Amino acid sequence: MAEVIETSVEEQTGLREAYEAMIACLINPPNAQDSEQMLRAYELANYSHRYQRRKSGEPYMYHPIAVARICAEEIGLGPTAICAALLHDVVEDTPVTLEDIRADFGERIAQMVGGLTKLDSAYTNESQQAANFKKVLSTLIIDVRIVLIKMADRLHNMRTIKSMPEHKQFKIAAETSYIYAPLAHRLGLYNFRSEFLDLCMKVLERDEYMAVAKKLQETKSSREQYIDRFIAPLRAGLDELGYTYRIFGRPKSIYSIYNKIKKKQVPFEQIYDLFAVRIIVDVPVRKEKLACWGAYSVVTDVYQGVPERLKDWVTIPKSNGYESLHTTVAGPDARFVEVQIRSERMNEIAERGFAAHWKYKGVSNQPDVYEQWFDSVRDILDDPNSDTVQFLGDFRANNFFNEEVYVWTPDGDMKTMPKGASALDFAFSVHTEVGYHCQSVMVDERIVPLSYKLQNGDRMKVITNKQQKPNEGWLKLVTTGKAKAKIRQALKAERREQGELGKEALMRKFKNLRIDDTRAAVEALSKYHYENSHIDLFYNIAQENISIAQVLEPFIVENGKLVAKAVELPETDAKDLSAPRRRNSANKEKGHSKLLINGEPGNQFEYTMATCCNPVQGDQVFAYLTANAGLKIHRSKCPNAQNLMANYGYRIMKAEWVSTTESSFVVNLRMTGLDSGKGVIERISREITEMNLNIRSFSINGTDGFFEANISLLVKNTDQLYLAIQGLKNLDHISTVSRVE
Repeated sequence: MAEVIETSVEEQTGLREAYEAMIACLINPPNAQDSEQMLRAYELANYSHRYQRRKSGEPYMYHPIAVARICAEEIGLGPTAICAALLHDVVEDTPVTLEDIRADFGERIAQMVGGLTKLDSAYTNESQQAANFKKVLSTLIIDVRIVLIKMADRLHNMRTIKSMPEHKQFKIAAETSYIYAPLAHRLGLYNFRSEFLDLCMKVLERDEYMAVAKKLQETKSSREQYIDRFIAPLRAGLDELGYTYRIFGRPKSIYSIYNKIKKKQVPFEQIYDLFAVRIIVDVPVRKEKLACWGAYSVVTDVYQGVPERLKDWVTIPKSNGYESLHTTVAGPDARFVEVQIRSERMNEIAERGFAAHWKYKGVSNQPDVYEQWFDSVRDILDDPNSDTVQFLGDFRANNFFNEEVYVWTPDGDMKTMPKGASALDFAFSVHTEVGYHCQSVMVDERIVPLSYKLQNGDRMKVITNKQQKPNEGWLKLVTTGKAKAKIRQALKAERREQGELGKEALMRKFKNLRIDDTRAAVEALSKYHYENSHIDLFYNIAQENISIAQVLEPFIVENGKLVAKAVELPETDAKDLSAPRRRNSANKEKGHSKLLINGEPGNQFEYTMATCCNPVQGDQVFAYLTANAGLKIHRSKCPNAQNLMANYGYRIMKAEWVSTTESSFVVNLRMTGLDSGKGVIERISREITEMNLNIRSFSINGTDGFFEANISLLVKNTDQLYLAIQGLKNLDHISTVSRVE
């Protein structure tokens, strides 16, 4: 919390104005009772936060008001959610309790505020972040508005992240990219997802973000002219349809454009689909399909369509309720343009997500798309003892997929599955018991392996056998979180059952040793040997993988209690990793440190460069405190960064470069190009030599006139790396040169 300064009269006036502006954003004007309740919520929050300020220096109360405004204006939530949004931090940050909220505002708002309150920081768990995520995500099956308010809270934090220290920005952005952006996609909040990813990129890949943003600004005028040229020939045909419609162009997100640049390995100037044209028709629900396909016909009459780029989510909506018709056509100057066609109702659901979906609940062709999803969430939450980090992985696997396949049951019902799901995933999606006893699966009347990847249009039939039970190998055959969670639960139950004999044997030994507190003794043994798992302790004793004598060897009995011998217990709790190991001052390296870690010279600590991302001087970096290998320095866009910062944020430390030319760093490059015969290797080697760079390794493969090379170089910093990439790109017949992420 920032310094304690009570808000001034002028600041209170500004806060009240911000509150009134927020109330004006409500879609439906509130009645007198709702207005009175929202005002009471504002006054309680304002009084409770009166001494608190944000890192930017402004009164803290601006944050709850901004969150409430996002809920009202950008999601479309009503007065109850607004009250919860205004109060979302009071229990966590002030003396106000949930009982106070319950007494003043009732059970529903208290339940929502409780769901938004982080777990106590003293809560012992391997990952505090993952535990808090699990708590928030578990509220999906109680009241989805809690998650929507949390999304608004995170969006405002990301919009105002500049005032935070850089290493905290990294952690918050990684959490957002890891959980909140995919969750926004799953809830159909496409605007949130797009803004989340753009804001995360601005933090984690700052230089790349600024480069694309600058190019977009420079080309804005020419893009707008092109959109006008594209739209002009369509208007006559759309007018003839007789529907009220809107047609406009919208730029794609910076994140989306940069992803295309990376994926296609081409410069910005060669990315043509920088924008999409959207056609929105205003028609009754019964005429929506007819109107959308009519508009599609107009577009493809004027411009040549690309058949494989047609996406029909009007006939079969996405599992998150998204409905739209997407096609790509060749526009003027042979540039590809994506066209999105939808109704006003479909557009509101795409813009506002879940909240708008429920507004239209009951519409004949609007299925209850969230019930099946909530059932899968319940399935994953079933195991109260599941590891929180593992839970998060299962939840992401089960819910955060972009592409879907549609398969059919023997009864003719269609099921939506994530692309890449297996036949065994399908069995678990039908019912947990069907999955447990799945012996084989038939696709179109032929038996396929349980690992078979589902394809659109498959007709599925599961054959069960009561004798069949899950085994460890099944975990490698499934991709959905539900299947993984259920298999783990079954394996754990079996281990628990098999471990009963081990438990009985251990209890007999405790009795012989006259140990009174057997529960504490089991806790000590399981913590020492099996990372707090009682099940693993009993199971391994039962299976004779470890003897009771070996289990008890590090302990002695004193006064009826089991206590550790003089040798210290190994550290297994991640929370004990509170400080990195420091080097002995006598062994400090000579010369200048090339890193500052938490503001101190890096050569005071034991650290190494992470081999997963090979940081180079000038990269955005952070330090991660490992369990037994000191500090590892990672790039902010390391493939592992999201997982580390989202789940183990308390181990993240600030790291920044100190300018020096004394050190060299390994960097891996991938090159592609035309295999023009002899001399390719010689030209590449000569270019690198002329830049005074050393090659650590070089491998090249050529086929059908095309080659791919992998080169490992030693460079001083990112400037030298940039010059090396540009120099290699300028060679004849070289197609792409990129740093291996």
